Amino acid sequence: MGVQGRTLGVPLMLTILGFAMIATFLVLIMLKKMSPIAALVLIPALFCVFVGKGAKLGDYVIDGVTSLAPTAAMLMFAIVYFGVMIDVGLFDPIVKGILRFCKADPLRIVVGTALLAAIVSLDGDGSTTFMITVSAMYPLYKRLKMSLVVMTGVAAMANGVMNTLPWGGPTARAATALKLDAGDIFVPMIPALAAGLLFVIALAYVLGRRERRRLGVLTLDEALVAERETETVLVGAGSGTGKSATPTGGSGPGADAGLPAEDETFQGLDPHRETLRPRLYWFNAALTVTLLTAMIMEWLPIPVLFLLGAALALTVNFPRMPAQRARLAAHAENVLNVSGMVFAAAVFTGVLQGTGMVDHMAEWLVGNIPDGMGPHMALVTGVLSIPLTYFMSNDGFYFGILPVLAEAGQAHGVSTVEIARASIVGQPLHMSSPLVPAVYVLVGMAKVEFGDHTRFVVKWAALTSLVVLGAGILFGII
Repeated sequence: MGVQGRTLGVPLMLTILGFAMIATFLVLIMLKKMSPIAALVLIPALFCVFVGKGAKLGDYVIDGVTSLAPTAAMLMFAIVYFGVMIDVGLFDPIVKGILRFCKADPLRIVVGTALLAAIVSLDGDGSTTFMITVSAMYPLYKRLKMSLVVMTGVAAMANGVMNTLPWGGPTARAATALKLDAGDIFVPMIPALAAGLLFVIALAYVLGRRERRRLGVLTLDEALVAERETETVLVGAGSGTGKSATPTGGSGPGADAGLPAEDETFQGLDPHRETLRPRLYWFNAALTVTLLTAMIMEWLPIPVLFLLGAALALTVNFPRMPAQRARLAAHAENVLNVSGMVFAAAVFTGVLQGTGMVDHMAEWLVGNIPDGMGPHMALVTGVLSIPLTYFMSNDGFYFGILPVLAEAGQAHGVSTVEIARASIVGQPLHMSSPLVPAVYVLVGMAKVEFGDHTRFVVKWAALTSLVVLGAGILFGII
């Protein structure tokens, strides 16, 4: 009996309504008819009533909030911690180094965004990656009037590829669900993942050239003179306005203009701000390294680590209560926006899981795999991982769907480890999913509409995932 038999008896209504709910959400936010928070709350509530389980909406929401509460707490205190570290100047040397590499060249800036996001992603935490990347690069994009969705898209894709690290989450989940060693999944996949990262960097180069053609390469003085308070969020090539100065077309006197050794006027972060604590630089660096080490080694739960780190950072750097209150107030907007979005997403996930829609959607997809595709279940798993990890949480995919795909593969002689390797190729797209809390940190700090980010990144992130899958097949890994 084929895999298709699994779908017999599955309520078709739940499957249809599940897909309709997700499609409605995506269309409304991409067309900017609703804000993400409103859409995450109202649309699932409405569909819960359609399903006939409106009386259980409260239970579903509480379950969703309970499951995401630790994530919301982690993000709240992580934003405070890294906000304080930015205030006191911990990342200023990094910003200066990036500025020297990027100069005022849009192409270098976009490539630098990809490289920085990939390097910072080594800690395995998407929220941390996005906070550091946006903090360093946002001033450059704003000053040169570059497209901010290029920054968020490139950062999300680079982080998505690196999210497959064994301590990043997906690989560990796949190993746990299929009772495999994480090293057996990840290590052979390194060449394919490297191909994916190279593709992201190449894509950053192409997008950077597009930005260079639109804006030209500027001297730093031109960029400073042309600075305005408004920001542009541009999705299409050459769309909108916002040229910062007379374009040079990538050549001429401005093309080779770098950051002068003694220049202090284009640092992105104010080098004279009152919150700087140069005498405590090494303490803050040691505290951050210790915090990241503790997170990777899992000495304590991540929310607890950031709670302790934020409290210690505030106490040491700003011992007076008025100064502490001022720092908390300075970052309150980001904290509220991100935590509010996470709790709103809890309504969406709670209804999807509580009503059973997500289970029936997955079973329908798996059940409609033709029997003839059985020997190619690794390829099928890789292709399915791209949309499924976008429309559902990693936990739902790796613990609910992957074992079914692995069982189907085993029935046709496909090894479980190949299925596991294929299952992680969808991560470049997953990191822009509306169900991933970290993406709200990214778009919130970059002041980008979530719909703009989604419209820009989905096609490129899906292509990146296909590159990883293709490289895995080409190298005989999958």
